Amino acid sequence: MKILQVTPFFKPMWESGGVTRVAYEISKQLSDMGNDITVYTTNRSKIANNLITNVPVEMEGFKVYYFENLRRYFPWKPLPILPYYLPFIAKKEIKNFDCIHIHDHRSLLAVIVYYYARKYNIPYVVQAHGSLPYLVGKGRQKKVFDYIIGKRILKYANKTIALNITEKNGYIALGVHQNKVEIVPNGINISDYNHLPNPGTFKQLYGMSLDDRIILYVGRPDPTKGVDLLIRSFADIHTQDKKVKLVIVGVKGTNLSFEKLVKSLKLEEMVIFTGFVSKEDKMAAYVDADVFVTPSFTGFPMTFLEACLCGTPIVTTDKGDFLDWINDEVGFVVTYEKEELKEAILKIIQDGSLRMRFSERGKELVQTRYNWTSIVQDIEKIYDDIQK
Repeated sequence: MKILQVTPFFKPMWESGGVTRVAYEISKQLSDMGNDITVYTTNRSKIANNLITNVPVEMEGFKVYYFENLRRYFPWKPLPILPYYLPFIAKKEIKNFDCIHIHDHRSLLAVIVYYYARKYNIPYVVQAHGSLPYLVGKGRQKKVFDYIIGKRILKYANKTIALNITEKNGYIALGVHQNKVEIVPNGINISDYNHLPNPGTFKQLYGMSLDDRIILYVGRPDPTKGVDLLIRSFADIHTQDKKVKLVIVGVKGTNLSFEKLVKSLKLEEMVIFTGFVSKEDKMAAYVDADVFVTPSFTGFPMTFLEACLCGTPIVTTDKGDFLDWINDEVGFVVTYEKEELKEAILKIIQDGSLRMRFSERGKELVQTRYNWTSIVQDIEKIYDDIQK
């Protein structure tokens, strides 16, 4: 099949979140399976890059267009997704594809591709990646976008992909017929985790003692993810166990209110904001962590799969979306309250046998159910169906 993948972010913009990784893995797997893959993306990034733009670039067996996002004219400021050269390419190329996969549809990139897909009658799939709810991100802008064009992009999609039942209901609430929603979870490249960093690597890197305990958060310090609740819960935990540290891995400075909260609670020596780290250092953080905590989430976080493959138990809450494989299998799901979160974290930190059970079950579950090979085979079947 000749398939177009459309995503606002792509390799090497790993700092832009899970969509980057998912779109890359799907493209790579599809290409390895013998499909002809092209990617439309942008060079939008918070980190300076020297990507070749507006022409196809060969990458691991497929083509990638990094459309210029006016970054060269405003290198100091991340701009909205404005791929001004895309229409010239889309007008010529889109009619030649068998199907299109649009990742994260609320962007001008997606609007332009949607227009030409409809014009040339090319079937397309939309995958929102947990971005549907108005409570996540810029809710007012999302509502305006949906009113103008977003609901039409969803309405005319041949299929939509939901990460879980909560997201499926979100599509339906926006007018998508339930028969056009398929639940396909995220996957992970198992082989990347065959050789993990040695225990203690991350602790040594950040000047911690080997007997320190680590509560780990990985991701953007976004208010909707409950980082403030985690910090307040940690403050209570620290009064009971002085050897516990909270490590927040993510782009530093994106939300200074969390760093101010840490200072107000006098926890500066106990909370580490690493900023963006390499994939190897992130793995080392998982390996050294006693527990991985994300108080609230939408979609299907890649970080959950990463934590499991590194043997790190998970704690999350009932706020946001729901995944049925976490509670009492690989960790705990508790109510969105400081005391409940604290108790769940302490239970795992203080019980070595429980930690080991969650660790072993997490590795087994992800290796058997969430490997990219089987996930992408399911996606390829969706592509086949929409062409019939």
